[in-house]
Amino acid sequence: MTTTTTDLGDSPMTTHDEAGSLISVSGLTKTYGATRALDGLDLDLSAGQIVGLLGENGCGKTTLLKVLAGVLVDYSGQVQVAGHAPGPESKAAVSFLPDVSFLPDSARVSFCLDLYADFFPDFRRERASDLIGFFGLPESMRLKAMSKGMREKVQIALAMAREAEVYLLDEPISGVDPAARQTILDGITRTFDEDSLLLISTHLVHDLEPLLDAAVMMRAGKVLLSGQADDLREEHGAGLDSIFREVYR
Repeated sequence: MTTTTTDLGDSPMTTHDEAGSLISVSGLTKTYGATRALDGLDLDLSAGQIVGLLGENGCGKTTLLKVLAGVLVDYSGQVQVAGHAPGPESKAAVSFLPDVSFLPDSARVSFCLDLYADFFPDFRRERASDLIGFFGLPESMRLKAMSKGMREKVQIALAMAREAEVYLLDEPISGVDPAARQTILDGITRTFDEDSLLLISTHLVHDLEPLLDAAVMMRAGKVLLSGQADDLREEHGAGLDSIFREVYR
């Protein structure tokens, strides 16, 4: 497995305004002490697709998403998100779902909706309420009374109810049962704007594969393999899950 394709859109130096490239990364490196979480990573992603960011735990997926979300700034290399270097302008275009819970345990769902409505000008409460209803959750319920899967659904509803250009979801189906995974994925696609870019990190490739337009497979801070999903299947004569297993064998 030596094939590597990192252009999933336009040239990394092409601006979002010029050609619809929403994420452009060149030579991105991030270290934690002696450990290189990202090692000269190059990537370009365009609008109008759902992309799987695939890799084993510790390969750099979360670090990459944090850089793209603008919450991790101590790195080297060039990064453009929606035509801006990570900062206030890019953050306004990005809806980021981290891999850890960020809502207070005592809060009711309705409070979380109010919080997002106050904080994000592009938050659409009716869209969030629709997703909460789709997930079968009462808005009066407190988060501390919820299972992990239920709580994940609340956070998905909040993240996907923003009218963002870029959605970054870090392991949204990890740690929940298979039935909850499918419901979460159905909810994500229920509100996805086809003019946006959705980047989802996971190591659960089999569950995510039916949604994906493209895939980026990472290892040790680098992109090992990437491309349009149909092209990868045709080239390797296998599904993404099988390709992923071969890459990590």
